[in-house]
Order: sequence, then structure tokens, then C-alpha cells
Amino acid sequence: MIKKISAVVFLFLITSCSQKITEEQLSALNGYWEIEKVTLSDGQKKEYKVNETIDYIELDGLKGFRKKVKPTFSGTYITSNDAELFSIYKKEDQFLFTYKTEISEWTETLKSISKDKFSVTSEDNITYFYKRYEPINISK
Repeated sequence: MIKKISAVVFLFLITSCSQKITEEQLSALNGYWEIEKVTLSDGQKKEYKVNETIDYIELDGLKGFRKKVKPTFSGTYITSNDAELFSIYKKEDQFLFTYKTEISEWTETLKSISKDKFSVTSEDNITYFYKRYEPINISK
């Protein structure tokens, strides 16, 4: 009996402590982001210490695009005209990104967001953790 009560209390604490993401928070996605780590579906983790390319996200309402860019030491970015268009929609208490390119379609679920970090989980149960990109400042 005590185990059941403990389990119920534990579940209550977990669900009551988790913060729901609001639509107002989505604007924090605008800007430059780099992958910090990835958790694979089997629980393996991969850390990214250095990223040659970063993601630029631009969101207008619930539609936007993500583009890979390569930062340079001069503070500019090398980019192509390729962009992945996405829409965001709310399903129950979650925000889902739906991507559609000429060759593929996929969905990611937004798991967490702040002004400096966010994470999404793919349909394959792979979680990507992003951190806000900060340019390297090389000054004399």
C-alpha cells in the first residue's frame, strides 16, 4: 500500500513541477542555434563540442524556416538558399513542428524552451538539445 501511495505522490510531483510551454515562448526560437547534444532512442548520448554549421531559425507566428549556416571568423555567415519550411501547431499540451521539403516530411515535438536553450524530439524518439549560438570573438 505504501509503495502505491509513494508512486502516486511521485507522479504528482513530476507532473506538477513540469512547466507547460506557451505560444508566447515560441518567439524565443528566432535566431542562431547549435546542437549541444543528442539522446538516441536507445538512451545513448552524443555530445557536440564544436559545430561547423549552426541553425538559423526565423519564426513568424506559427510558420517559419530553419536554415543551416556556417559562421566565419569575421562574424558573417556562409549560407545557401536551401531552407526547411515548418509550421507549428498545438496538439493537446504540446507544440509540434511539421517540416516539408521536396524530398521529405517529418514532425518534431518541442520538449523544452527558454531564451538560451530548447529541445525537440523526433518521430524516431531522438531528442536534440540546442543552445543559443554565441559567435567566437577574436579581438586583438
